[in-house]
Amino acid sequence: MSVQGLVKFDNPILKKVLKPVKNFEDVENIISNMYDTMYENDGIGLAANQIGIDLNIIIVDLSHIDSNFHPKTYINGKILEKTGSKIMEEGCLSLPKIKLEVNRAEKIYFYYEDKNGNPFKEDLNGLLSTVIQHEMDHVNGRLIIDYASKIQKQQFLKTLQKLHE
Repeated sequence: MSVQGLVKFDNPILKKVLKPVKNFEDVENIISNMYDTMYENDGIGLAANQIGIDLNIIIVDLSHIDSNFHPKTYINGKILEKTGSKIMEEGCLSLPKIKLEVNRAEKIYFYYEDKNGNPFKEDLNGLLSTVIQHEMDHVNGRLIIDYASKIQKQQFLKTLQKLHE
């Protein structure tokens, strides 16, 4: 278990569609490192590519907001259905200092597997739905700045370049 370096906005792995997990015996250490890294950076969600891993794994922990929520790992996730619409301001650990209003589905029907490869389907809404959609964007090679206008995106990239220097 160890904190990993966060992959920043210009790393090509963030624009890549991640591979499905086939060997579940190898994921325990990756998941542990993901949680350590997310907590170290005060995040509420993280995708494996944000620590340089090309696998469809995301984690979410909303327990600081909802005491009934327990940290959860989603492997080989896929959004099967989206309904409704809501706009929320989002940030991203791979895009420090950037906040952007993103229009997401209000509810999703989500397929995933647990760390043992057991399949699940769940109806999700609220903040969890938003975080899952954000992390699944990472799995599919998309960043929140991809939702920005062309001018906004150029401004964000200038800000990120300055931070990266």
